[in-house]
Amino acid sequence: MRERTRTCRCLLLCLALWGPAVAAFGQVVEVAFPNRSFSRPVDLQHAGDGRLFVVEQEGRIQVFEPDPAASVTGTFLDLRDRVLFGGEQGLLGLAFHPNYDENGFFFVDYVAANPRRTVVARFSVDPLDPDRADPNSEVVILEVGQPFSNHNGGKIAFGPDGFLYIGLGDGGSAGDPEGHGQNLTTPLGAILRIDVDHPGGGRNYGIPTDNPLVGALCGPIGCVEEIYAYGLRNPWRFSFDPETGRLWAGDVGQDAFEEIDLVEKGGNYGWNVMEGLHCFSPAVGCTQTGLALPVWEYDHTQGGSVTGGHVYRGPGVPELTGKYIYGDFVSGRLWALTYDGVTATNELLAETGLGIAAFGMDAAGELYFCAFDGRIYRFRSTVETGVDAASAPAFRLEAGYPDPFAGSTTIPYRLSRTAFVELVVYDALGRRVRTLVRGREGGGAHVATWDGRDAAGVPVPGGVYFYRLRVGDTFAATRRMVRLR
Repeated sequence: MRERTRTCRCLLLCLALWGPAVAAFGQVVEVAFPNRSFSRPVDLQHAGDGRLFVVEQEGRIQVFEPDPAASVTGTFLDLRDRVLFGGEQGLLGLAFHPNYDENGFFFVDYVAANPRRTVVARFSVDPLDPDRADPNSEVVILEVGQPFSNHNGGKIAFGPDGFLYIGLGDGGSAGDPEGHGQNLTTPLGAILRIDVDHPGGGRNYGIPTDNPLVGALCGPIGCVEEIYAYGLRNPWRFSFDPETGRLWAGDVGQDAFEEIDLVEKGGNYGWNVMEGLHCFSPAVGCTQTGLALPVWEYDHTQGGSVTGGHVYRGPGVPELTGKYIYGDFVSGRLWALTYDGVTATNELLAETGLGIAAFGMDAAGELYFCAFDGRIYRFRSTVETGVDAASAPAFRLEAGYPDPFAGSTTIPYRLSRTAFVELVVYDALGRRVRTLVRGREGGGAHVATWDGRDAAGVPVPGGVYFYRLRVGDTFAATRRMVRLR
């Protein structure tokens, strides 16, 4: 995730305003478990059965049966006594061993203090209680020093080959000042691959013999042989396509571009020579020879911190089959990326206004995402369920223009049918500034104008504001705008 100072204003609004569902054209996103809420959920996993496990950044893993009507949630593991929590630090990843039902092993990724470091550790489930882990069963697999508090990565996952993959950011502090992204003598800025079942060399893990840097030299010293791919700034969530085995990753950009990568063994994904498809250091004329370019990028008019997702292969939403579903933590947008090996096409699925922190799947392959309002969301198919304009009013809230603005700004939106709508302007603390529209409106294109005044007609100060369109009782979308002083 990106530095929190760049997202806090958006999060304040998301936490204060977000309702239970948002409609998009042909798609509905809804709260999956209305009676459950979590604290800063950053990962969602399953253990091969019906249960779901949610990782809370401050150091807990919650477990529950996915019954939408139930409210009971149990604490599977509490590591708050050893997790360094704050900003981008905390308990960041969870992966169950492929043979979990036999050995009871699972792995976590967290940040610890004194010294600050990433810890990848193995734990065991309580043999007498499948809903509780043994906190005293920790076996540290590896540790990596963290020079700064951000860009920790934190995603871990077992690949189709049975090896454990570990995502590590470049160590933090903006533009990779220590040059980790292109340095093969450090594990930072890379995705590692290790063998947790066959330890060797005095380690609690083995190094797969076909890792790309095994036996290679990097100057006078050896390369980090655990590296699978490198040149990454902060791979905030990666996943394997359950059908093809391809490894997809969302890599958080610096100031201008976010990227989606198809990660291959030995690939160099360019950071900090490049940011997305563009030169970063140097800003022009960078050497791109040998660099693997992203499958897709988007600029910061669309979002500010990519959250990598999954290729959808579940049965419940057939219109998404084969598409890579991902989102953005800052803008709350959800997209579906289609890639045929040559050409990528991208479509906007929803404008949620949420801080989308992670995606996860259940044992059946259905897709969920975690948001920093504490809720877990899912897609509901409009094809399979028969949801149409009569029950899910599709709408689109467009960007206002001009933005930034000094006098007035125009806000366009579109409705698929007649519905009750409310369009409200809020400040960065979530306080209502002015209601622009409230009442029933017909289908088609609409515009509203805000002259920069509050409900009393007093001009408001310059700064960041948000406008939220609510359609019906449960559907909403939020956008950001800037008023000049």
